Amino acid sequence: MIRRFWVFIEQEDGKIHPVAWELLGVARRLATEISDELEKSNDQAIVEGILVGQGVSALAGEAFQYGADRVYVVDAPPFKHYINYAYTTALVTLVQKYQPEVFLIGATTLGRDLAGSVATTLRTGLTADCTQLQMGIARDSARKLLLMTRPAFGGNVIATIMCKNHLPQMATVRPRVFNAPPPSPQRQGEVIQESVPLDPSAANVEILEFITSQSAKVKIEYADIIVSGGRGLGGPGGFALVKELADELGGVVGSSRPCVDAGWISYDHQVGQTGKTVRPKLYIAVGISGAIQHKVGMQDSDFIIAINRDPHAPIFEIATVGIVGDLYEVVPNMIQQIRSLKEAKHG
Repeated sequence: MIRRFWVFIEQEDGKIHPVAWELLGVARRLATEISDELEKSNDQAIVEGILVGQGVSALAGEAFQYGADRVYVVDAPPFKHYINYAYTTALVTLVQKYQPEVFLIGATTLGRDLAGSVATTLRTGLTADCTQLQMGIARDSARKLLLMTRPAFGGNVIATIMCKNHLPQMATVRPRVFNAPPPSPQRQGEVIQESVPLDPSAANVEILEFITSQSAKVKIEYADIIVSGGRGLGGPGGFALVKELADELGGVVGSSRPCVDAGWISYDHQVGQTGKTVRPKLYIAVGISGAIQHKVGMQDSDFIIAINRDPHAPIFEIATVGIVGDLYEVVPNMIQQIRSLKEAKHG
């Protein structure tokens, strides 16, 4: 018997979303966690990717470098752009054909829309925005199940959820929650082309034009430098100063949840348990107290600078460098120093 661990390989315009590689690494780890069960039976655990689109077959090979043993490819004109009906039909058809045990999907805008539709159609469970995944034995089961851990009730409770009675066990994971494994260029695998028939009249939607919003360009999850503002800014105007510092450093603007809730900045910038998980080389927290909900989203940054007038602010507990002072004095001085260094460098 083959026990399949699946990952949806999200792509847009022929470019793979990095969360797919992160999830392939997770799937590979989960497959090894049932090795003791495999030794007692004739079962085999394999990691497989699902790739849907048009002209995407050539992308499949890269998935093997990150842990996939096999990739199922649905490559046809109706899948050129994401339409829920088409992609849901493709994934549901493949699930019903191959019966995977675990199915992981990135908690991106596309992934969230797709995962809920697929799980509902298959009448199985779905745990969203997981922060931890592992295989474990439930009290009333002799077989290891997927233990899906996620925050609940606004991050005040951490829940571990199992899907005991239905397959596949589905979970979505936000980008950067897990690290992508290092690629292994020598790894090879099998590509299987799949054909999925569609009923054109069932889509109920037609794409006429793409209009890219400014917020869609905000990709803080993979930024190397992030300058985040918090409630200490005092109002939405404070983000002009945050952006000025970010621009000088070649970084992007982040935010704590209270600023988003207050309408000072859009959700696309939110870092934290209910926002985005980030792992930049440099994270500067400006006027952020450091509630646990924010810290879990950025504590794995390589270097953290915290600026806060309260010397007892929790953010200082994880900061590499802490600056106690008025941000409206500290940040302009930082900007001036950076500009002076740039001028000195370029003569």
